[in-house]
Amino acid sequence: MRLNFFAQRPDHLLADAKELKRVLADLHVDKAAKAVDELRSWFESLKHAEHFRLDHYFDVLRQLDDAAQEHLRPLLRTYLQSPSLSKVEDERQWARVYGYWGDIAELYTECVERARLDPKDKGSEAFKVSVPLAQLRSQAARCTQLKWLAYRYAATPEDLWKSLGATFLAAETAANAHKPLPVYPTQRGLSSVAQQYLHAVVFSTSSMDSLMPLQIELADRLIAHFLSNFVLSPDCRPDSVYWVDAASGSAPFRLARHPGTSRPGLRFFSPGKVPQALDDLIHVVERGELPPDLNLGGEHTQRVLLPVLRHLRVYWAMHPPQRRHRRHAVKTRMLVLRGFDESYTVFAGVHPSAASTPKVESWVVENVSLGGFRAYLDDAPELQVKLGALLCAQPDGSGNWLLGVARRFNRIGGRRASLGVQVLSRQAQSIELRPRRSGFSAAIAIPGIWLRDGGEAGVERILLPLGAFNVRESVEFSHDDRRYSLTPVELEETGADYEIGRFHGQAPA
Repeated sequence: MRLNFFAQRPDHLLADAKELKRVLADLHVDKAAKAVDELRSWFESLKHAEHFRLDHYFDVLRQLDDAAQEHLRPLLRTYLQSPSLSKVEDERQWARVYGYWGDIAELYTECVERARLDPKDKGSEAFKVSVPLAQLRSQAARCTQLKWLAYRYAATPEDLWKSLGATFLAAETAANAHKPLPVYPTQRGLSSVAQQYLHAVVFSTSSMDSLMPLQIELADRLIAHFLSNFVLSPDCRPDSVYWVDAASGSAPFRLARHPGTSRPGLRFFSPGKVPQALDDLIHVVERGELPPDLNLGGEHTQRVLLPVLRHLRVYWAMHPPQRRHRRHAVKTRMLVLRGFDESYTVFAGVHPSAASTPKVESWVVENVSLGGFRAYLDDAPELQVKLGALLCAQPDGSGNWLLGVARRFNRIGGRRASLGVQVLSRQAQSIELRPRRSGFSAAIAIPGIWLRDGGEAGVERILLPLGAFNVRESVEFSHDDRRYSLTPVELEETGADYEIGRFHGQAPA
């Protein structure tokens, strides 16, 4: 009988400390994409490594992951701030980074599982001290995957929520869930597995499908800023708004849908003190200031930040918005034109048809409500519609045109996508506005679209070209032989090529 007194050596190159040091030094410092690709190749090879003592294996992963962070940051900046990326490059960049976070989360989770299955192994014994960090990094990586899915308006896979819930509960069982640790050496502050799970819950309830990718990134950083003020509790509180079942791996649900009987994985989410703190921050930003402890990953103008803050104020309220109008399933087509100029022409009385201009598109609509409609589109690059885009639409068989804005975008799978459109007005009217200066109307007219329905008494909403609203300048316009005087109140919304101003209106009797 042959006795094996000596442990077998690992069969992987990175088990050698000198080789690991060389690999880390040779990463493509000036080529972030190649560095991440190389790291992912090492991760793939490590999945098949044998005879690696667990604590050493984890240490190799940790060092590779630490090195990756300086390369992942520029890839994120490029993805969010480079509109010139081709469709192919956009998809390649997204798959690279999303895949990285999936790889590293899986490997960290595997380390924890190996320790659980063989707790008396020497490597497992030595790894015990690193279990909280492995769980934290795994949870943070899954949380980052949620964000990258949101950048592409893709549905969250069920197994991602299962992993988030399983890691949270495993950390609770091990009394590690609330242990504060630095996620990465270069990252500000401390976090915990429970905080990362809470971050994922807040993120998924913040209606990211109605924000642009850069706005999603800002919203994610604002979640991190306010995270300690949100509440995730095993008990339903008077201010609870959502619930989530970590054991079943479900995404959060509104409390309008009852969670049923109490169970170990059930948690209730409430905004806590965040609504007031967010209001305070909005007032600070409106004054042109920023708190020194607010980390947004760079400098952002008031014009960029305020729409995100106001969006979050709506969805982090004690009573988040609910659908006001019932949807009705239909199967019809709509003629659609995009942009301010085309809409202005239509509401001035020039009604095109699909035969008269190539700019008219035909969309398939599958449900409608008083507030808007949902259309299904081919997800081809030339047909994609940006959130916030102004749309002018005519339902099939109707002589009336309506004015709307693209509000929600979701990729369904394959080459299909759905677009939610909010109707701004069904009685829009193109007008010419003339600023009043020194008691006389200016000679130069500003084109505008009067949103004649759905407003407050005494307040007129006018859609203007981008940059035309001036809060210090009154305007007037004529319609049906009547002259209307408008005093500006506030800028309600800004889009790609338009803005909506609110005015106190006065018409002669």
